[in-house]
This record gives sequence, structure tokens and C-alpha cells, in this order.
Amino acid sequence: MQFDTHMHTRFSTDSRMTIEEAAARGRELGMGIIITEHLDLEYPKPKAFVFDIYEYFRAYGDWRSDTLLLGIELGMRMDLVQENAAVAARHPFDFVIGSIHVIDNIDIYQEDFYASRTKAAVYGQYFASMLACLGCYDFIDSLGHIDYIARYARFEDPELHYGEFGAALDAVLGRVAEREKALEINTRRLGDPDVVAALLPIYHRFHQLGGRLVTIGSDAHRAEEIGKHFKVAFDMAAACGLRPVYYKDRKPEYVKL
Repeated sequence: MQFDTHMHTRFSTDSRMTIEEAAARGRELGMGIIITEHLDLEYPKPKAFVFDIYEYFRAYGDWRSDTLLLGIELGMRMDLVQENAAVAARHPFDFVIGSIHVIDNIDIYQEDFYASRTKAAVYGQYFASMLACLGCYDFIDSLGHIDYIARYARFEDPELHYGEFGAALDAVLGRVAEREKALEINTRRLGDPDVVAALLPIYHRFHQLGGRLVTIGSDAHRAEEIGKHFKVAFDMAAACGLRPVYYKDRKPEYVKL
């Protein structure tokens, strides 16, 4: 069974999807799902992207099954390593994604992060932050959406090209491989063949550097987004010699195709 390993419901600040809607869509697709609510401690906007994790497990505990698992997406920051580690250790998550969303207390969604700066400078800082976090966030299972910045960057060509950022990407991919973590194939942008063409060399390089595992997630905030572009993602994984997995009880389970 395939698993969509990345999605957000009502406990995430930017989502209104209900657990009922997510579960129904998973059943409709014949797909397992992992809820990964979004926690960014000390987010620049007060009370945004934090939630009551105890209430999360109380509300969703009865929904938990072999095909509906409960995880979290942690916003990685170097000033919050101990706090994030405590969250991961304190709660019975099936799966923990580590992602970069905030740098220098600015969400990289915001236009201010790009103002009067070059693409080289911005992306360099993004990968430097990611690399530093990967050095001490050994308690995550998968690195989320490595191409997240390309969704929002204010440049004529925001795409993440291996030929443009090879050295920085090698450092990040090598560290993920060395730590035996998974690398996410986030499917949100895979409807564009140009995006797929740009990302394929990155996942090929991950394999060359010793990486073997990928998680595949839609990053859905609405039920209709669950499982979107999954065939493209599985084809990418196969082309790069990477093995799709999902996590249950913090252990990788191979997807049976």
C-alpha cells in the first residue's frame, strides 16, 4: 500500500481539513495516510504554527490504525534544537519530518526574505541553515521538501538547479545519507514537467552519495490534494534507485508496490 506521508489538518495554522475528510480521501484512494501537523516553535507571528500536542493525540487517537498514522512536521532552527528534541521524545509520533521554514526569524514565504538580495545569497543561506540543523537534528526521520524555497522565491527563475547549487546540495544530501535519514519527495510541484526535470538530478545525486530512502508526501492542506502527483514521485524514486518508505512507530516500513 502506498502512503501519503505529509499532510496537515485543523491542528495546523494554515489548514482547515478535518480528520474525517483526510481519512475518507485515503479510503477512496486505497492509500495510507500520515497526519503531520505543523509545529514551528517561536514562529514570528505569535500563536501561529503551534498547537496542543496532547489534545492532538486525544482527538485523533481513536483514528489511529495501520493505515492512519500520526506524525509531526518540525520547523528546524538552530536556536530551538533542545526544545524540538523534547517534543519528538515526549510524544508517541509515528513519523517526524524536519523542515526549514524560518531563517533569521523570517518565514521564507515572506517577500522580506528576498528583498535586495541575490538568488545565490538567499539559497546559500537556506542550505547553510539546513546543513547546520541536520548536524544536530538526529531525531527527525525525513528531511522535508528540500525545494521548499523554490515555491516562494522572488526571482525570475526560482527553480532549484543542481548545476547552480551543486556544492551546497552535496553537503546537505551527503549529511542526510550519512545519518541514514530519508529524503522527502514532496509532490506539490510535480505537476510541472520542468520542475521534475530540475529535481531529478538532485535525487540521483542523493543516491550517488549513499542515500537510499525517500518518503513521498503531498503536503496536502485539502482532501483533494492527498495523493496528488504520486505516480510522478514513484517514477522519480525508481529512476534514481531510491526506495519509498513510510514510518510507523518511528521505524521505516517499505512501501509494497
